[in-house]
Order: sequence, then C-alpha cells, then structure tokens
Amino acid sequence: MSFGIYIVGYVILIVGLAIGANLLHVPPKWIGVGIVCMIGLAIIHGVTATRQKDPTS
Repeated sequence: MSFGIYIVGYVILIVGLAIGANLLHVPPKWIGVGIVCMIGLAIIHGVTATRQKDPTS
C-alpha cells in the first residue's frame, strides 16, 4: 500500500513538471526524456523506502 502512495505522489509530481516544461516551450523530446528519468527515480525510491528489512540479518 505504501508503495502505491509513493507512485501516486511521483505521478502527480511528474505530470506537474511536464506541464511546466511544456509551458516553458521545452521540446517534447526532452520532456519525454525527463519523464522516463523521473519514473525510474520514482521506482527506485519507492522500492527502497517501502521494502522490508531482511529478518535473517
């Protein structure tokens, strides 16, 4: 459940940044590159923040 909340928050952030970049007349190719990078960061951050600690260590 917590991972889903992280992803929803990041999706809202990414959409807002993409709209802002569009308003600043950034070329769509670079907006796409930024979106892909932000999605990757969102997944990495969401997984590391919500993963359970290994009980054997």
